[in-house]
Amino acid sequence: MSFNEWLRQDKLPHIYCAGCGNGTIINCTLAAVDSMGWKKEDTVFVSGIGCSSRAPGYIVTDSLHTTHGRALAFATGVKMANPKLHVVVFTGDGDLAAIGGNHFIHACRRNIDLTVVCMNNQIYGMTGGQGSPTTPRGYLSTTTPYGSTETAFDLGELAIAAGANYVARWTSYHVKELERAVKIGLETPGFSFIEALVQCPTNFGRRNKFRQVADQIEYLRAHSLLKAKRDRMIEKGEIIPEDVFVVGELIRRNRPAMGIVPAEAKP
Repeated sequence: MSFNEWLRQDKLPHIYCAGCGNGTIINCTLAAVDSMGWKKEDTVFVSGIGCSSRAPGYIVTDSLHTTHGRALAFATGVKMANPKLHVVVFTGDGDLAAIGGNHFIHACRRNIDLTVVCMNNQIYGMTGGQGSPTTPRGYLSTTTPYGSTETAFDLGELAIAAGANYVARWTSYHVKELERAVKIGLETPGFSFIEALVQCPTNFGRRNKFRQVADQIEYLRAHSLLKAKRDRMIEKGEIIPEDVFVVGELIRRNRPAMGIVPAEAKP
């Protein structure tokens, strides 16, 4: 079965801006879901509010398009009410890390059996290009017209510290790596968090001198630092540049999880 069979053809073409990276992340996620052999009637997609959160509207399974920042709260309810369901959450950096920040850290702490895919475009893309908790220092947005003066959240490190069982980060450039990461997240019991850095040509790119979509994708590629290489640099006492972001599998562990179907209850 092709992952295209998971798409609602009647809802296409999509509403995303030309060059947006969110479609790539949806494709990678659905390819990973399809490889699991799951049934559509046993799979639920949940989202909050934002560009990324429109994703479940294009998927044929049952879905919940919830209020801003509350995707994980709703997803927790779905999973605890029926642990046999496979629950996947699409969210963005503003939805997850700002108004939804408390839900995020406590979902990680509880280690609820969810897979969360965060499309991090480092800005509020849908509501006008305001700065988000992940807007890098010095970058422009409608609320930081002279450049952000705040340190951005590292969502991966936050998820690790809060207790998630699996955390990975890739970009819209690393499509094969991202698909594999999502699949591992789907296979891992407990809370899995996969962060995908994506280009937003409309609200991030044009304000920050990325004249072409390819320019921002190239920036994501060139500023990615594999975790294994980062670890070697630390061992050697080398200085890690401030403008890079670590990609790869950041952690995989086996903490006790909530929302797991007991072995005796499985078919």
